[in-house]
Amino acid sequence: MRNSRVCSFVVACLLGACLTLPAAAQDLIILGGNLFDSVGDTLRPNTGIVVAGGKFLEVGTVPEDLPESTRTLRLRDDQTILPGLFDLHAHYNVNLFGRRRRDETHVIPVVFLANGVTSTFPAGEYDPEDMWHLRLDINSGRKIGPRLFNSGPYFGPARIGWNPDITKEQLFAEVDLWAERGVMGFKAKRISARHLAWLIERAHWHGLTVTGHLDSGFRDTINPKAAILLGIDRVEHFLGGDAIAPDKPAYATLVDVKPGTPEFRDIASLFIKHHVYFDATLTAYGYFGERGPEFAHWTDETAFFTPFVQEWIRSHPPRRFIEQFDKIYKVKFKTLKAFFDAGGGPLITLGTDHPSTGEYLAGFSAHRELEAFVMAGIPPAAALKMATINGARALNLGEKLGSIEPGKFADFFVVNGNPLADIRKTRNVEIVVKSGVVYRAQDLLNSVVGKLGPTNEKEAEQW
Repeated sequence: MRNSRVCSFVVACLLGACLTLPAAAQDLIILGGNLFDSVGDTLRPNTGIVVAGGKFLEVGTVPEDLPESTRTLRLRDDQTILPGLFDLHAHYNVNLFGRRRRDETHVIPVVFLANGVTSTFPAGEYDPEDMWHLRLDINSGRKIGPRLFNSGPYFGPARIGWNPDITKEQLFAEVDLWAERGVMGFKAKRISARHLAWLIERAHWHGLTVTGHLDSGFRDTINPKAAILLGIDRVEHFLGGDAIAPDKPAYATLVDVKPGTPEFRDIASLFIKHHVYFDATLTAYGYFGERGPEFAHWTDETAFFTPFVQEWIRSHPPRRFIEQFDKIYKVKFKTLKAFFDAGGGPLITLGTDHPSTGEYLAGFSAHRELEAFVMAGIPPAAALKMATINGARALNLGEKLGSIEPGKFADFFVVNGNPLADIRKTRNVEIVVKSGVVYRAQDLLNSVVGKLGPTNEKEAEQW
């Protein structure tokens, strides 16, 4: 981030908007169970956590002079407390009938929260006005959902109606508009080098981050290597650099990337040198492949759709198999582990990047991404840090969120089991707490069963 003074001021203002204490928050004592705080790498017995005013007041001790109104949560010995998850590619949008993608603002937010995902960055919004209003509704308590750190519209040809001849002044004006509306950062997709440079310049002037779904540099695209030198803060999907061919689209040569080559080592080193975060979105490609056990359902995710949508899903064939994506998914296991081994672990973040077509929902997919990290050879403790404190730091929120420490906002969730012994235990969510507000995960899910999507043909025309 180039302007630290502006950055500190803007982040403080955005936190004031996004971290408002809900009316239902109350002081808490959490006793028993085990704690993974995303500070250390081990699980330890929880000897007491105190939440007051929506923040962690004490971790490890319980004062004797707490108010009588303080609520006590007593956990079993087999339960684990984890910091709330960050999803930095958290699509709220769905594409139910193959017509268009649209952001869904009623069910998806609840499903995210019920899965322990307490903070989301959409990484490009198809309906940015709707998403802006969703954030206002969540912050005011009119709707239930995670912290929504808006990303505004896409910058680049991925946006419908994008003007390839946009001027610097016009692009600056768009950034100014969405910065005033409280976005936490911006997402570029298939953008040119010239436009990305302008976006980074203006976003950094506002103290905001920029991430990008970039390419190889083929035609009018930009390679992550060049984007890093321009000052980008985070890169989605693949590391790029000279490990991919510049005369073809990135996807055409990603399957040929070999972690042991000088080209791969050079781009990994460049990320680390410039402290650029990497949002791996590992499972995003696997949904189009053979789908191993990490894609299994532990909850019937189709149940959250309306009966009309469920019937449509039953009468249409499943998503097609894409051989290229299946190969990329398998290669990404190797490249992610190699980047981790090179020292990139503190820069890897969790992002699901899975707009629903009726089979899966992004909130549940956060746990699939965690499992894929571990399948790639990353230790469970490191994977949990990627999903928590790394995500917070990538948005310049590491002083306020991402770990269980005194002074930070009280975002955490409780699972049955030990995720350090079996990462799939993160799926067993019992309790979710956001800013001191306690939710039963199953109650949240029950509240939105059968409500996602249109209820009849006429409504479906709008989807």
